[in-house]
Amino acid sequence: MGRPVPGRSHILLNRDLFNEFGAFLAAAEWDIALLQEVPPRWDERLASATGATHHRALTSRNWMSPAMSPVARKRPHLPGSWEGGSNLILVRNDKPGGTIVTRSNQTLRWRPERRSLSMIELSGGLCVANMHASTGRENGQRDVLRAARLATEWAGDLPLVLGGDFNIRPRSSSAFEELHLTYGFEPPTEEDSIDHLLLRNGSMLEPTASWKPERRDVPDFDSNLAIRLSDHSPVLARITV
Repeated sequence: MGRPVPGRSHILLNRDLFNEFGAFLAAAEWDIALLQEVPPRWDERLASATGATHHRALTSRNWMSPAMSPVARKRPHLPGSWEGGSNLILVRNDKPGGTIVTRSNQTLRWRPERRSLSMIELSGGLCVANMHASTGRENGQRDVLRAARLATEWAGDLPLVLGGDFNIRPRSSSAFEELHLTYGFEPPTEEDSIDHLLLRNGSMLEPTASWKPERRDVPDFDSNLAIRLSDHSPVLARITV
């Protein structure tokens, strides 16, 4: 759904924005996309809209989805996160070595909310792990380090990308030093970012960087204002393995 933005340049809409989000994602340039907090009813539709194969892991509050999803289709602000969520990995079908050959999901914690780690291995030899860590520095650090351990054990010596919403910032968490020294992951995104793409056993062609906020805006033609599709700026990395 659209997110409120201070000022008079953006509109907050209480309607389903799948068409806007799907078109935005389809037009963007990427080979692999890692998404968090995706309504499960969007997963297959997003894969179809973007010409991708998908792998998902359900996260929190999905036990109410049979009741909440019909409401969310009409008035998404009413159920909010109670519609249920998922982590979603999308892999564009037209990329060499981009066939998913192995899949795995692990639960990082059950309380206070379920947090999951989704993992895939591609035919080209790259492994990808997607997560959304808990809020709060201590809980976030535990989730991230547990995800790093599980993902590296699963991937072995294969190149590995660990990405998602870590809910911790490099400027205020020692976890990133441990991610590098213990697990061999390359440096994170900007010091104040909570969204990261970390690489192990590969090379970064360009440092991971976040988009400027306005790049996630699309126009609302009824009001001549903008719709901000996410409360997080996407982060982008170019790698070679």
